[in-house]
Amino acid sequence: MFARSVSMHLKPNSVAEFTQTVDKEIIPLLRKQKGFQDEITFIVPGGREAVAISLWDYAEDAEAYRRGTYLKVQKALVNVVDGTPQIQTYQVSNSTFHKIATPIVV
Repeated sequence: MFARSVSMHLKPNSVAEFTQTVDKEIIPLLRKQKGFQDEITFIVPGGREAVAISLWDYAEDAEAYRRGTYLKVQKALVNVVDGTPQIQTYQVSNSTFHKIATPIVV
């Protein structure tokens, strides 16, 4: 399993709109993507920082999403995000929810 972490600076007073946009526009797009498993979004108390973690079957699935549909996601978030989101990618090593305990080869 593979994960993408997207860190964002939110515009002031945009938490409600951000949450609604993720729920109504972004998650439906993600569910259509090959290999998509889950999306978890966190907002720092105070509402100025958010992190979205998406889980994918394979790195190739996440990369295909990044090259295509992610552009639509960026456009959907333009009214609530300040600056450019920062993206990190990871191989998932453990998950109680997905019952994963995979040795990582570095």
